[in-house]
Amino acid sequence: MARRIELDGRQRIGAMSTASGTRTFAASDPATGEALEPRFHEATAKEVGQAVDLAAQAFDAYRRTSPERIAAFLEAIAEGILELGDQLLERAAAETGLPQARLSAERTRTASQARLFAALAREGSWIDARIDRAQPARQPSPRPDIRRMLIPIGPVAVFGASNFPLAISVAGTDTVSALTAGSPVVAKAHPAHPGTCELLAGAILGAAARTGLPDGVFSLVQGAGHDVGLALAKHPRTRAVAFTGSLQGGRGLFAAAAARPDPIPVYAEMGSVNPVFLLPGALEERGERIAEGFVGSLTLGVGQFCTNPGMVVGPSGAALERFVAAAGQRVSACPPGTMLHAGIRAAYEAGVERTARSSGVRVAARSAAGPDPKKTQAACVLFATDAAALLADPDLAQENFGPSSIVVRCASGEEMERVAESLDGHLTATIHGTPEDLARHRRLVEVLERKAGRLIFNGFPTGVEVCHAMHHGGPYPATTHSGFTSIGTAAVYRFVRPVCYQDFPQDALPEALRDGNPRKIWRLVEGQLTRD
Repeated sequence: MARRIELDGRQRIGAMSTASGTRTFAASDPATGEALEPRFHEATAKEVGQAVDLAAQAFDAYRRTSPERIAAFLEAIAEGILELGDQLLERAAAETGLPQARLSAERTRTASQARLFAALAREGSWIDARIDRAQPARQPSPRPDIRRMLIPIGPVAVFGASNFPLAISVAGTDTVSALTAGSPVVAKAHPAHPGTCELLAGAILGAAARTGLPDGVFSLVQGAGHDVGLALAKHPRTRAVAFTGSLQGGRGLFAAAAARPDPIPVYAEMGSVNPVFLLPGALEERGERIAEGFVGSLTLGVGQFCTNPGMVVGPSGAALERFVAAAGQRVSACPPGTMLHAGIRAAYEAGVERTARSSGVRVAARSAAGPDPKKTQAACVLFATDAAALLADPDLAQENFGPSSIVVRCASGEEMERVAESLDGHLTATIHGTPEDLARHRRLVEVLERKAGRLIFNGFPTGVEVCHAMHHGGPYPATTHSGFTSIGTAAVYRFVRPVCYQDFPQDALPEALRDGNPRKIWRLVEGQLTRD
């Protein structure tokens, strides 16, 4: 049986535990409103500075750490998370209202992605080593010896997400990808699940101690307001920020980082409607089956997924009306669910009311059972409108985080394209169609390639596979930089930068760039990928 850990609500600044501030806050169970012990101390500006300074002091030693030891560290993190046992699941369930079965699956994902990054670190080719050897006899001028690779950037500030308290939080992809890169992490715990964050931080710090890594490679600070996060983003030794959350929160951090004397990148994943386009052939063939899958995706986790399908676009006619009717029946039967915290529920209800008041919009269906505000519950709502109303009111195309979606009727394929053109950037766009539909609507696909980071064919956007090929990002406002992902192994590239070495002697080069290729990684040598 796993040893139960007594939470103390203090900062974890490397190996040191501290609570010098007088301001405290508590988590609460969203299903009951009950306050949860203990109270957590808000980090002071001095404590934030100590955490970042310690990370900066650890940086040079950590970036020289062998890939094998970094891999062992990440594997030890995975083991440490699992060793927390039921206590982690119980605390996360109490703080978020998420069922333990969902959290158990998320714990498995969290450990698995740490191991996936361990394998990436061990194999090593991700550093993108490139070698162009000297050509002293080249005319009209000799070519120098030029070699290039990626190196870590330094301390990274990671912000825990509300909707994935394990997999996109203190021990999630942002943290393990930064650690894989060789960049120390200072994590900001999410104020809605601070106890979960403290438990995960303990697992990471234990793994660091067991693998002999420098003090400061990881720290955790707590805070209920914005001050702690802004202090992290503004600290002169912070080199990048990783954030998953609201558009307002991401923009605030982005503005703070851009206003620094030395601006730094903020990789923020913010808002996305994730439109679903229904093409005529698929709608006629299997509209009711699509409706069933759509409502399942819409209501998964009470709609609290960044890939939640918040809009459906299809051709006007009997087939679309059958889809709406079938989806409406399932929405009506869907019981209200407890959301992550009261703030998310309030924002969701305000969004539902705003959409319901919009001209040209009707409520097509809503959960038959009413939500209980005392249990932080929200009901599923399906709206319907047409392309003219949507194009006249861009607010209808904005994310409302939770289990609501809007069906948009279009008079033609060209009108569907105009709707697609009007959309902001999104994490995903989904197309349901036949091969013939795709051939006839190639222009729509081309538009969506510009609007989304991931295109899904005959599926649904919820459920993001953690793998090498995944891209979880998209044009603004989905993210602040569409060239990077926050899920999958390519996430490591957010926390590195290239360095080029010209005419360095062999023994002064990093191992990965030496002629003998002692690490046996894939390298681009004279334009050819090789391990030689």
